[in-house]
Order: sequence, then structure tokens, then C-alpha cells
Amino acid sequence: MTIADALLPEFDQEMAGTRKVLSRCPEEKFDYTPHPKSWKMVSLATHIVNMMAWTVDVIGQDAFDVAPVGAPPYKEDPAKSSADLMERFEKNVTAARAAIAAASDEHLMAQWALLQGGETMLSMPRIVCIRSFIMNHTIHHRAQLCVYLRLNDIPVPALYGPSADEAN
Repeated sequence: MTIADALLPEFDQEMAGTRKVLSRCPEEKFDYTPHPKSWKMVSLATHIVNMMAWTVDVIGQDAFDVAPVGAPPYKEDPAKSSADLMERFEKNVTAARAAIAAASDEHLMAQWALLQGGETMLSMPRIVCIRSFIMNHTIHHRAQLCVYLRLNDIPVPALYGPSADEAN
């Protein structure tokens, strides 16, 4: 079994759960934030969606610079609507899944680096980056988004088992 074959079932399960959570973010609550230090709902949801696109970059490039010297820094433009949010998610998940499926074990084990201004912030094998920096990071922010839903009396979907709002 290849690394990709082992990873894809988990990827599919987590993306199905993420899809459920994102689909519950109503446009009328996009500006909601639980605290002045917290992101707006739309910014948090957009960040989750954009992380899926990072998978393609991690597999397709040897490094990514979030603030390249002489060029604008990485920026996330918030989704304009619920439909826009979900369209971006589906596009990014489809591309991420295809990139994972096409990657060889050797390629997934090769080093990848995150840079800032040309300086290495972190470096790790691509597969470690996909599991930690992308998938675990997505799950973390998805949980935060579930709290936003709860605080707005929006039913929280069942993910790993029943939620207080729905059976599994």
C-alpha cells in the first residue's frame, strides 16, 4: 500500500466532516466573531477552505514563501457568499485529493519548506506537512468553527459520533 492509498480514506472522511461544518455557516453571520481577538466567521471558514489548496502547493513545489522579498505577502480574500465558500472548498478538495493520489511515496517523503522573506520557518517531509500543517490544522480550525456555530444556535453536525444536535 502506498502512502497516498493510506492517507486518502482519512482525507475523504475529514473533508466530509469539514464540508458539513462549512455548509452551516450562514452569510448573515459571516461577520460574527466571539471575541475581538478572534477571526470573523467568514475569515475562519475561508482559511479552512484555503488550507486545502495548500496541499497542491506542498506537493507541487519544494517551498512556499508567505512573504517573499520584493513581492506581496500571502493573503486570503474572504468568501463573498456561502455559495462562493462551498465552491472554493469543492474545487480545492478535488485538486488536493488528485495531488495526493498522484504523488509517489518518494515524493511525499521529500523535504518541503515554509519560508518567510526567504528564511526557512519550517522544513519537513511533504507527508508530515500534509498530515500536520494541513489536515490537523484544518481539523483544529473546524473545531473552532463548530464553537462559532454553537454560540449562534446553529446546529453542530455529528462528526466522529453524535453531536448535541444530531445523531451520527
